[in-house]
Amino acid sequence: MIRDLTKTEEILLLSIWRLGEDAYGVRIRRHVSNLIGRDFTYGNLYSALNQMVKKKYVRKRPGDGAPERRGRPRIYYALTREGEKALREAREMNLKLWADVPHRAFD
Repeated sequence: MIRDLTKTEEILLLSIWRLGEDAYGVRIRRHVSNLIGRDFTYGNLYSALNQMVKKKYVRKRPGDGAPERRGRPRIYYALTREGEKALREAREMNLKLWADVPHRAFD
């Protein structure tokens, strides 16, 4: 069964994978904003992250509370096996879609 990811989900999953142990809200948002070349709002970020938690593509865990955060812990995100599988399938689909398109087609 192929898991249809939205482009936002694909970008977020890839960003979380790339950030590894440093995948928390501010870092994910900064990474995505740099990747897409425009501001990615916190509202969009947390809405999509919550949906991906419900779909079991991502799990979240609290970190240690820090004095500069008034004791509130950061929330860290990581891919689940389902999330890794969905991201792998999205990559394979993208490779198939673009396989026969000449590199110069959009020059």
